Parts: sequence; structure tokens; C-alpha cells
Amino acid sequence: MSENKTNLTEIPSQEMKEKVINAIKQVYDPEIPVDVYELGLIYEISVYPVNNVYILMTLTSPNCPSAESIPSEIKEKIEQIADINHVELELTFDPPYSQDMMSEAAKLELGFL
Repeated sequence: MSENKTNLTEIPSQEMKEKVINAIKQVYDPEIPVDVYELGLIYEISVYPVNNVYILMTLTSPNCPSAESIPSEIKEKIEQIADINHVELELTFDPPYSQDMMSEAAKLELGFL
């Protein structure tokens, strides 16, 4: 995160969203060899003025053993992006996660296709 918030360079929201997605793709569920973005755990990514980012996400189950580590790792990766001002991450279980939320690449990697 930038030390001096008054000198932030506002990056166009689509470009920032792509940087956020790339950061999220660095986070893996420890039990599944696919990143959390391709698993379909990210429901919403919003970029607001001055590079404030909001993430709405879920986990594969409410009893996920990585329930604390995955969201904090996602937030940490996003905060490492240059010029990020603030990251808010909200965890939800509505709608509940299902394998249908996985990308084609994730399904292929896990042998579902």
C-alpha cells in the first residue's frame, strides 16, 4: 500500500480491475490446485475512485479450514498493487458455492470436463 495517500495516481478502473484479478489469481485454495478466481469464489470486484477496491467473495464451504487465511491472503495481494488506496473484502455464503461457478479452465484442471 502506498505510504503517502495524497500522492496516489488514480488508475482507470478497468486497468485496476485487471491488476486486481491478476493479484487474486496468485491465491490458491490449499486443498485444490486451482486459483480462487478460476474456482469461482469471487462474486464481485468493484473499483471506486482513488483506487478503492471492494471484493465480494465466498468459500467452497462455511467450514472451510482456510476460512481465515484465503480472504486475508487475497486482501494482502491486492494491497501490494501500486497505488491501491483501500481494500474492503466481504465474505458471503449467499448464494452458496457450487462447482458450476468454476471456470472451464478450472473444470478442465480438476478433471470435470
